[in-house]
Amino acid sequence: MGLGEASARGTSMEGDCLSCIKYLMFVFNFLIFLGGSFLLGVGVWVVVDPTGFREIVAANPLLFTGVYIILAMGSMLFLLGFLGCCGAIRENKCLLLFFFMLILIIFLAELAAAILAFIFREHLTREYFTKELKRHYQGYNNTDVFTSTWNAIMNTFDCCGVNSPEDFEESIFRFINPGEVVPEACCRRNSHVGEAGFSNREECLSGSMLYRNNKGCYSAVVDYFEMYIYVAGALAIVVLTIELFAMVFAMCLFRGIQ
Repeated sequence: MGLGEASARGTSMEGDCLSCIKYLMFVFNFLIFLGGSFLLGVGVWVVVDPTGFREIVAANPLLFTGVYIILAMGSMLFLLGFLGCCGAIRENKCLLLFFFMLILIIFLAELAAAILAFIFREHLTREYFTKELKRHYQGYNNTDVFTSTWNAIMNTFDCCGVNSPEDFEESIFRFINPGEVVPEACCRRNSHVGEAGFSNREECLSGSMLYRNNKGCYSAVVDYFEMYIYVAGALAIVVLTIELFAMVFAMCLFRGIQ
């Protein structure tokens, strides 16, 4: 009787432990599902946003590629969260193994992306953007993607150049437009209700500080998106942590299923 009772207790404890792991895995996968939904939503918002964010992203190939990486990762996490929840509730070993392998691949891909972002971080510096602006910005050629993108950025954020209007000195813009110190996109617009147009376009183009935007676009964009950058970084750490726990729970549940 003693051995039988001990065996029954052991079996009961194993069953309780397995049940606990199952529901913990369901919770973690539900969080992955929500994280994937969030990333997917952010990616779709950036792609279809009418307020100019898409033009800002298009200014740099790395950022443009990053949007589609976010979309892909969001879709995968969305799908994996769903598969993980189903595998946990149904206690299906095939689904659990498939889930573990896919989430391991995604986890490694995210680590690789973080390492690449660190390696190529110099492509997001002020110096890099300033050099590109001097080389490629033409001012009024809106058929050129680079030029139209920068015009959209400067109009959206009321800024001029990367660091300041002085960035246009010794640039291709000054070579093409020798009579203008800054492009029209740098000029201040009327802030009065019902008025449209520039405060004083001629004075602005001639270099008057009173009628142009003097803040650099790098600072303007970073200030605007600073909170979102920190939120995205914190979310990435949370997602990686959840993925680690989800993999551990998946293996424990896989080994515990008879």
